[in-house]
Amino acid sequence: QVQLVESGGKLVRAGDSLTLSCAVSGRSGSTHVIAWFRQAPGKEREFVSGISKDGHNTAYSSSMKGRFTMSRDNAVNTVYLRMDNLGPEDTAAYYCAARGGAITVIARDRRAYNYWGQGTQVTVSS
Repeated sequence: QVQLVESGGKLVRAGDSLTLSCAVSGRSGSTHVIAWFRQAPGKEREFVSGISKDGHNTAYSSSMKGRFTMSRDNAVNTVYLRMDNLGPEDTAAYYCAARGGAITVIARDRRAYNYWGQGTQVTVSS
């Protein structure tokens, strides 16, 4: 079983930067492919970014590439999402999710992720 806890969401202004954190806990020594998704009111949950187990490979949604940077520190079991130049369109609940421990591929489909956090709200005012 894997537990994920997001933090860092808050109200910011357009143009600001913000870093979200996702604390990952579970079986000692295991790592997982992790992704960030977001969901705005009335919209589908969408892929934001993903990172490989060792942190060497990342993937981003085309609309966020260049503004968002995902990273991880396996020594403290935490994954990060730095978001720059935020706009009102980035307002959403942000979720981190993990794939099963044996899987090494970053997926963009939310159905590929077995474990989810409770989400953290990011609100960007214009």
